[in-house]
Formats: sequence, C-alpha cells, structure tokens
Amino acid sequence: MRKQLMKGNEAIVKGAVLSGCRGFYGYPITPASEITEAAALYLPRVGGVFLQAESEVAAINMLYGAASAGVRAMTCSSGPGISLMQEGISYLAGAELPCVIVDITRGGPGLGNIAAEQGDYHQVVKGGGHGNYRTIVLAPHSVQEMADLTALAFELADRYRNPVVLMADGFIGQMMEPVEFPQRATAPKLPDWAVAGTRQSRGNLINSLHLDCDELEAHIRALEAKYRRAEQLETRAEEWQTDDAEIVLVGYGIVGRILKAVTAEARASGLKVGVLRPITLYPFPTAHFRKLAARAKLFMVVEMSTGQMVEDVRLALNGARPVEFLGRVGGNVPSHEEVLRFLNEQALHYLPAAVPEEERMIHA
Repeated sequence: MRKQLMKGNEAIVKGAVLSGCRGFYGYPITPASEITEAAALYLPRVGGVFLQAESEVAAINMLYGAASAGVRAMTCSSGPGISLMQEGISYLAGAELPCVIVDITRGGPGLGNIAAEQGDYHQVVKGGGHGNYRTIVLAPHSVQEMADLTALAFELADRYRNPVVLMADGFIGQMMEPVEFPQRATAPKLPDWAVAGTRQSRGNLINSLHLDCDELEAHIRALEAKYRRAEQLETRAEEWQTDDAEIVLVGYGIVGRILKAVTAEARASGLKVGVLRPITLYPFPTAHFRKLAARAKLFMVVEMSTGQMVEDVRLALNGARPVEFLGRVGGNVPSHEEVLRFLNEQALHYLPAAVPEEERMIHA
C-alpha cells in the first residue's frame, strides 16, 4: 500500500468512503471545514450524496433520514455545531439508527475560539441530549487513526445500531501525516431493517416515541443492555511503556503524543513512567486502569480542559491509587516542558526516592 500525505480531516472522509459511506450532510465550521470540503469532492465520485445543509440542526435530521433508509452516512462539526445537533443525536439513539458523527473540537463555551481544545468531553461522552442513551466515542491521536477509527466507527455503528462519535482535537484534524488505506473498499449493503423502496419496517426504526410507560421502560432497558454489552466487548486503549511503570500518564488526542515524548525524557532520568491513552472514551477502558493500578503508584491525567476526563479516571480506579491533574484551556496545549515539570513535582511528592538528586534540589 502506498502512503498518502494529507490532513487528518481529509483522512476521515477517505476512510469513510472506503468503508461504504454514501451520504454526508453537514455545515462548515472551523476547524472541521476540510471534512465538508473533502466530502463534497469524494462522495459524488462513488455515487454518494453530499449535501451542505442550511444548519447543523438540519444536517443531523438529514442524517436521521439517511440512516433510516439504511445508508451508511455521516456528518461533522465542532463544539457549537455539536451543541445544535444534540436533540437529533438523542433521537438517533432512541430510534437505534447507526451513523457516524465527527467532532473536531475547539475552544468554548459559547463561540469560544477556533483553537484546539478538549472541552467537548462531557458533551459527547456523557451525552448532551435528553433521555437514557449513550454514544460510542472514539478518540484518534494521529492522522492514520483518523482513517482507521473512522472505519471502525462505521462497523460499531452498524453492530450496535447506534450513533458513533469520532472526537478529535483541532490539532489532529489540521495536521498532515502520511496515511495508508486498505486496498479494497467495503461495498455498501442495505440492512434488513432499513426502510427503503418497498421494504416495510415495524417497531421504532423511525420513531422514538413510546406513549406507554412500560413500553418505553422495556425499550430503555434494551438500550441499556446493548450499552453494557459494548462496555464488555469494545473498550480500547494504548499502553505505552507501562510494564514497569510506577507513574502512569493519561491523555488522549494530541496530548497522548506529548505524553510519549515526556515519558522518553523522564525514563532517561530514571523515572519509571508509562502512558495509558484511552481510544474509546465510551465505553471507557476501566479494565486497563485497574490492571495498571496493581503496580503503578500514581496516575497523572493531562487534558486540554478543566478536567472532564479525570472524573472517569477516578471512577475507574475507585480510590485504588491517587490521581493528579494538569490542564490547559482556551486553546492552549500543555507543553512538553510544562508536563515534565509537573511530573517531577508529583513524583517528588509521591515517590521521592525515584526522583534524581538534581531534580530534588531544583524543586527544593
């Protein structure tokens, strides 16, 4: 396979087309606009449909219609646009309609700015719409993963008949890296449950309204069972140099890459440090944390937010190990030097014997 140099945003669309996506409905927004541009270029070439909606509200409802017809379809936006889509996402989950939603995150709240941030975690991972539902959430940290996890997103959406969100910070969307794509594309297939042509469907395929209380409860319990199954089968995380780690650095997206560089330098000075990078933000990779807690003495979470994921890390560890947090917001990214300094401060507090003497003197 030949590698192609491209932006993360474009890699998403190529990965989607090769995965059988034939419908895109969206509205441009920085830093996700290249996704809409690439979709306008590639979807018509394979007989697909590209439509620039008049708003994000319109786009998510068009996605609902396409998914009902059994089309592999997607949309994209950034924080303010994802906010407008929340009602539609709740309807998609309630009607059990598979689709892929891409969120290239930027600073907020409100309009915020167009710089990269990770403040959409609560909105996307916890569900910003109403009712008892979840979306599966994948977090790439490279342009290659933008393509690979898009393909996975369509597979998971169909497997669980549920919306899947690909959440990437603006750095990953805008950076350029070489990408390999599969040589064979996935041919679109019409699922048996789809409302298409002369097909007839019953139940709640295109309806999430259940006027009878017991009927709605049964439906919600079925959704809940589906989510529990996903929690058992679909958690994913990358462990990097964690075999002997006494300190585990935790971060996703661009932060995961920074933490790897910090780990290399920290290990050179004698600290036993590793990285745990969640790939599925929901379902959260709790088992990875509990396994590493058997050896590690400290977990250190780094985010481009005020600590939205750190809550899930603490829940996963359930008090087994201390958790410290470093965050930057407003579009600022934690620097390598900043993280390393914070790491040494925490190591001095929790593992003083592991810190090199020169570092102890500096912090003293």
